[in-house]
Order: sequence, then structure tokens, then C-alpha cells
Amino acid sequence: MTNLAIAMDLGTSGFRAQALDLNTRKIISTAITTRHPLPGANVIDHLHFALEMSVDVAGSIMIEAINKVMARLGVPLDKVVRIAVCGNPIQLSLFQRIEIRDLAYAGKRKLESLGVIPPKRDAKVLKAMDIQGLMICKDAEVIIPPAVRHEIGADALAMMIQTGMLDKDETSLTTDYGTNAEMALYHDGKVITGSTAAGPALEGQQISCGMLAMPGAISDLIDMERYDRVMVLDREMIPITGPLLDLKNGRAIEDGLIEPLGITGTGTVAIVHEGIHKKLISIPKINTLDGEFYLAPEITFTEEDFKEAGKAIGSVRAGHITLCHEAGIDLEDVATAYMSGASGTYVDPLKAQTLGMIPPRVKTIFQVGNTSLAMARDLVLEPKKLDMMSDLAKNLRPTHCMFAASKVFEKVYILELSYWTEGMPFSQYQKFLKKYGFPELPTIEGTPEIVRTVRRDIDDLGELGLTTISDIGQRVQAQIEGCIRCYECVNSCPEEALMIMEDAGSPTLVLDQSLCNGVACRRCERVCPEKLFRLESFFIG
Repeated sequence: MTNLAIAMDLGTSGFRAQALDLNTRKIISTAITTRHPLPGANVIDHLHFALEMSVDVAGSIMIEAINKVMARLGVPLDKVVRIAVCGNPIQLSLFQRIEIRDLAYAGKRKLESLGVIPPKRDAKVLKAMDIQGLMICKDAEVIIPPAVRHEIGADALAMMIQTGMLDKDETSLTTDYGTNAEMALYHDGKVITGSTAAGPALEGQQISCGMLAMPGAISDLIDMERYDRVMVLDREMIPITGPLLDLKNGRAIEDGLIEPLGITGTGTVAIVHEGIHKKLISIPKINTLDGEFYLAPEITFTEEDFKEAGKAIGSVRAGHITLCHEAGIDLEDVATAYMSGASGTYVDPLKAQTLGMIPPRVKTIFQVGNTSLAMARDLVLEPKKLDMMSDLAKNLRPTHCMFAASKVFEKVYILELSYWTEGMPFSQYQKFLKKYGFPELPTIEGTPEIVRTVRRDIDDLGELGLTTISDIGQRVQAQIEGCIRCYECVNSCPEEALMIMEDAGSPTLVLDQSLCNGVACRRCERVCPEKLFRLESFFIG
């Protein structure tokens, strides 16, 4: 092992990395985290945290987590000569610790009033010494791919390149079914991109018993007529049979080969689909005695979980409709759909299509795995591909659609929210579409061909296999002068991220940063009877 490289996907919900031997071009090992190291449940939370606590604080937390991931790959880091990182613009900006306010505020006047000069997020090759705190050889190359616009980054470019959609003469749509839900429509030689804040439900986050796609996660439900077979990811990230259960009352009919630990995003989609299919859900109500589904001991799916899932599903369909409108076509004109990311890999495509996450008349659906990590692998093996990414980014900038400024997206997403969270009849949804001048949603006709190009989202785990890292977050301490040890902050934390050390003098509080929901939550501050608790105490000295 004289020439090693590391490919890394800096995802919104967690990091995934692989070590490669540059001489043999083979993957050596894979490491993934169970969470993102920054406080917060989504990329907007990460951005908000960095704005309040500083880019330097957020960047330091990320770099420490990256070092931990690299250390768990089982290779000598002093032999690493190249690393490539792929991700959205926020993650890559924090990695480099560069200006992010242009990602948070829209409008040229606002940025000028703040004195913000937006940095160029073009492709670059740095030295490891340029990334403060990165624990690899200081002369190692660090490859950073370009962004298209502020919410469409290298991960979106990766899914277009890795799927090969631009090489085919057909109307196609690719979507990364994650927190950001990046998407691109290719029609008549033109690409239109967009990104919608779908929320973390599609990745098993902000679901009461949710978890990322990792061993032990419920990834699907198989309809066995009266009962449902739970499918669970094993140690190799392959879905295998879990328990057989009666979804109506949660009664286990028989055991499976593996016990589930939680519900991932694709499991969430499957539960929503099966609940509606079996008339156990009357949107948005779950028709059980207590309004919950029981999938295993201490694993439930609630009506609030359903609404979170509905918001995410609805935002994806609203994005697809918006891109089609921009291209001057109808949703039914899309012939091929590509599904990327962990959620796009493990979800049942037909269930996803039934719920509106895939256009209704596509002929073929490809499930392509983690394209962001695949792109990072390509870059460390063939750095010249960075030029191809740069050319594509420049060509896409004029045709990017910013959903936040789109009246089409706004109108359709309001309809989606009304449908999923308020129970507006679908017939009424269709009437409003017509009223707004949009075509009604067509029904599904026929069964599309399903092409799985990978067995799991990371198809080749390497000779040393997979390492899952659950302790990715730093545990930081703060002393709160005047604290009366009432434990209100600890008891109010929805993620159990806080604890109090019983020592003499002023109490010492300990915070697990990766569990904390960040500045968007602050329940710990609000419940403090003495008004002494400050989240900043854990991050700013």
C-alpha cells in the first residue's frame, strides 16, 4: 500500500468514505456514519448552526468527524496521496470554511447590505495543508468538485454523470431521494435542474423511530395479503427477512432472520404505501386504536411520522411537476426515471410511483446507488474528470430552476401539503391544478421495467468490508453558573443529547453534538427556569 486514496461523500445525513489502492484501482474498505456530526436534522439546520456559531466552529466539527471516518478505514493515512470529496454546496463550503451567507440569503441587495462577496464554487485541487486540521499527509491532493448554483452542487452533477442520462436521446428524470432531493430533467438536449428541501423523513430522520440506511434498519414491507413481511438491512447492507406481522395491531406472526432496530426512509415509504393500500390510513389519519403502527417491540410509526413523510413525498412530486412545466412538457412525457442515493436504492420503485415520487407513465426505472460516492471514487482514480464536471456545471447554470422563487412550485407544494397533512381529497387537488392552468396528474398505466444496477447503495464495500460509526459526534462540556440541577433541559431534549455530570461546584453539562437538533430546536434553553442555559456555551468559549 504505497499509493492510497480516499473517496468521500459528505452527505446531509451522514458521511460515507472508501479507501482505494491507486496501483490496483481496487476498493480496500468502506466506513459510514450513523448521523451527521453537526447539530441539526437537515442541511438548513447545519447552515443555520454555522451562521450562529461561526463557519470555523462548524468546519472544525466536520473535519474532526472526517478524521474519525478516515481513521476507521483501516489503512495508513500517511500513505494517502489523494482525497476527493463530493456533496452539496453547504457541506463543501463548511469543509473548506469559506463564506456561506450567500447560501442562506436570497437577493443581491441583501448580500450587498451584509458586505457578502459570494465565493466562486468552481472546481479546485488543494493541498491537505490548505484544509485546517485534516489528518493526512500535508502534500496530499484534495479534489473539490464544482457547484451549479447555491443549492445544486457536486452531488447533483454526480447523479447526472453516473446515471449516464445525458448520453441517451430520451426524456428522463433523475432524483436523489434525500433531504435536499436534487433533481434534473433532460429533454430535447436540454437539462433543467432543481432542488427541494424534502426534509429528512426520506432518510429516516425526524421519524420517531427513524434511522439512516444501515444494518438493522427496516427498509421495506412485503405485502403477504393479510400480513406484511418486514425487510431489514443486514451487516452487508442487503435486505433480508425480518418478522411477519399484522400491521393492523402489530402482532408478530413469526420471527425473521433479523430483528429491526428502527425505520429508514424507504421503510417509511413502504409503511405509508401499505397503510393506504390496506385502508389502514385515511390521509392523514392512521386507523388503529391509538393512531400508530407497531412494527417491532418499541418501534412505532405515528400520525406525526406520516405527516412528515407526506411533506417529503409531496415536495418531490411538486419538484417534478415544476421541472416539467419549465421544460414545456407534461409529467407523463417522462420516459425514464433514475433513483439515486440510499433511499433511491432500497425503496420499492412501484410503491414510490404509486405515492407520486416517480412520474406515472415512465417505461423504465433505474436504481443506481450512491452516485456522490461513486463520483468521488472516479475523481481519485481519474482526476481529469474534474474538467468534465466543470464544463457540465457551467452549461447547467443558465437553466437552473430555483424552486424557492418558483410560483409553480409554490402553488403545487401548497396542494401537496393540503393533501398529505390536511386530507384534501385528491379530486379537489386535481381541480386546483386545472384552475392554476396545470395539467391534471395522469393515472399510472402499465408496469415499468425495474433495473437495479447495484445490490446496495454502496455496491462494492472492499476487501476489509464495512465499518459503521455511531459515535461520530463530539461530546462537549459547559459549566452553567447558577444551575439548580432541575434537569428540565435534560428531560426536554427530544434526542437525549444532554446529560449532567454530578460533581462539586457549578454543574457540568455534556452535549453530544451529533444528537443535538441544533439552533432550530433550543428546547433546552426555553425550559430553563433560571434562564441561564445557552446553547452557545458548548461551542463558543
